[in-house]
Amino acid sequence: MRIAKPTAVIVCLSLAFCAFAQTPPAGAVAEGEPAAYDAELAKSLGADDYGMRSYVFVVLKTGPTRVPDGEARDEMFKGHMANIERLAGEGKLAYAGPLDGVDGWRGIFVFAVDDIEEAKKLVATDPVIVNGEMVAEYHKHYGSAALMQVNGLHGKIAKEKF
Repeated sequence: MRIAKPTAVIVCLSLAFCAFAQTPPAGAVAEGEPAAYDAELAKSLGADDYGMRSYVFVVLKTGPTRVPDGEARDEMFKGHMANIERLAGEGKLAYAGPLDGVDGWRGIFVFAVDDIEEAKKLVATDPVIVNGEMVAEYHKHYGSAALMQVNGLHGKIAKEKF
């Protein structure tokens, strides 16, 4: 059975996020001891009773208009990164990252929003979309609310910024 690419990516991310959510930081819980439920943390992350929440998963694909190499392209990608940082800082963007470019798949966004229309409004603020360098494909996603902690943790492990 062949799984469609968006489905395969979403399944892989869901498994990774669930594994992340179930693996406590070193020293947080004694081995074999279940992690204690933290109602305040769950609420702050928007978790339901299963520790999950709704997201919108966005695949960024090569668009119809490649911006030529040079200053305009460099500025567009600087703006793209600034937009990512802004959305993450606002708590709207839970995760973002590049893909390998195979079949035109360039990157992903995981938005902490309930519906695709809201995600479309957020994506429309990105210079790579505005300039036609990339187009977006949208999918509803249900995953671990622990993903909401990735941006805060990333800041603690990154020596340099993009």
